[in-house]
Amino acid sequence: MRLVQILALALAFVAASAAGQDRHQGRNLAAQCANCHGTNGHSQGGIPGLAGQAQAGMIAQMNAFKSGQRSGPAATVMHQIAKGYTDEQIALMAAFFAAQKPAK
Repeated sequence: MRLVQILALALAFVAASAAGQDRHQGRNLAAQCANCHGTNGHSQGGIPGLAGQAQAGMIAQMNAFKSGQRSGPAATVMHQIAKGYTDEQIALMAAFFAAQKPAK
């Protein structure tokens, strides 16, 4: 499973580089999530941590927030946040978080 995460992150970086983007764009975008989800996705409290989450699952969750399909307490904020990202940006953030070691 870890190999899949590493390959996904590598592909995201290759895609970003090929498009002339900063290879750290996923990390830089993910830094915006730190206020709620913790540095590098390591949550300190009641909000879910993102470190080590599956890339495909994170993309699906962000798209559900973005489209309004996901409801609940988190949706009150996340649906607005998710709408601010392109599909490519969401994929880059998801790849970054998937490559992080989960908290113990």
